[in-house]
Amino acid sequence: MSQGSVIGEEIARFDALAARWWDRHGPMRPLHMMNAPRAAWVAARARRDCGAGAAVLDVGCGAGLLAEALAKDGFAVTGLDAGAEVIAVARAHAEGQGLDLTYRQGTAEALAAEGAVFPVVTALEIIEHVADPAAFLASLRALLAPGGRLFLSTLNRTPRSYAVAKLGAEYMLRLLPVGTHDWKMFIKPEELGRLCREAGLRLTETAGLSFSPLARGFTVSRDLSVNYIAMAVAA
Repeated sequence: MSQGSVIGEEIARFDALAARWWDRHGPMRPLHMMNAPRAAWVAARARRDCGAGAAVLDVGCGAGLLAEALAKDGFAVTGLDAGAEVIAVARAHAEGQGLDLTYRQGTAEALAAEGAVFPVVTALEIIEHVADPAAFLASLRALLAPGGRLFLSTLNRTPRSYAVAKLGAEYMLRLLPVGTHDWKMFIKPEELGRLCREAGLRLTETAGLSFSPLARGFTVSRDLSVNYIAMAVAA
């Protein structure tokens, strides 16, 4: 499957992990560890700028870690993912939690073609897995209502990120399956800013998501050298 910026091999790789997505000690362990701080960062800004209970589209939602966190925080969430298996797991898990969530299998490009718009769009840990980041951002921009907020998180392409997020996480600590990331597809903040401008977006805030060995978790920081999160506004 190859639709728009979707890479079929990437979708298949994450679909294969669907059954263990909600296992906090499984292959999605790093996402579980960073989910609370990244969800809180998004929720605070979405509530401030778009209002409590605003409609949120979570693109590349996987099995629903961020979608469920935002739904529990009072937002009206629609999760979108190209993978059939992860969407099935997301639906089942939400039902088991008694959460009122909408999930759709498909791509951002296809949904944008339908004319759907949302005041808030999130795409966390996804842009480094697409074939064409510029085209992907253009689709996300098309899904935003005028003045809407787009939230992105990704990995910086630095020597430190190669050592920590690629060699360390995949090969040494085995926090992620080998092959999860391609370091060459990581995106520097200045590159993300340029891509946003080209898509009609204005990057307004960035923050680091840093791993603390003592806390065994992630915290929001000023260090953008490995993981970082960003907010852009529809121009």
